Amino acid sequence: MRLRKKWWARPEMESSDYVITEPKQFKGKWKEVFGNDNPLHLELGCGRGRFITTKAENHSEINYIGIDLKDEVLIYALRKVAEKELPNVRLIPMNIAWVGELFDKDEVDKIYINFCNPWPKLRHNKRRLTHNNFLNIYKGFLKPGSQIWFKTDDEGLFTDSQVYFEESGFTIKYITYDLHKSEFKENVVTEYEEKFTSLGMKTMFLIAELNAAE
Repeated sequence: MRLRKKWWARPEMESSDYVITEPKQFKGKWKEVFGNDNPLHLELGCGRGRFITTKAENHSEINYIGIDLKDEVLIYALRKVAEKELPNVRLIPMNIAWVGELFDKDEVDKIYINFCNPWPKLRHNKRRLTHNNFLNIYKGFLKPGSQIWFKTDDEGLFTDSQVYFEESGFTIKYITYDLHKSEFKENVVTEYEEKFTSLGMKTMFLIAELNAAE
């Protein structure tokens, strides 16, 4: 479904201290942005913000950055952050393809990828956020031993992603093809997840850890 343009969204975001519209200048300096040395977690494709705001609210000892391209959804994430007054969250409106330009070596401790576009056509696979091309970018700023938490309802993407992770120097530490019936207790249900779970869709989930040698 095509999103209706919200012309008022960008001005509102640009006026907020929670939104970083020129993030490249902070590469290697994110501790200064947050004013502490806390671990930095990154959500790629944060959408309307339920996941990142819940995480931030429950873990004030961690800094969170959410990235999403669409102003039309990111504005709702901003309003959630502002309503809860979460000092440990920053939002970045940009194409995730440029994420490698935002963070320095060993600057990020964890990545969350929730229900990204599966890009099912073979010629589009390289656009997947779990593809080797992206994983190699993430390795440029992830600390050795850091984890990527990945959720999807697309079995083809999930199966292919396991190969991508292993080929790119990650070890799969946990995996389930039905997250909501698993023993995993740390899940935060996204807006998308809630909607499609109610329609009978299963959520698949894995944790991939970057090998120390990488």
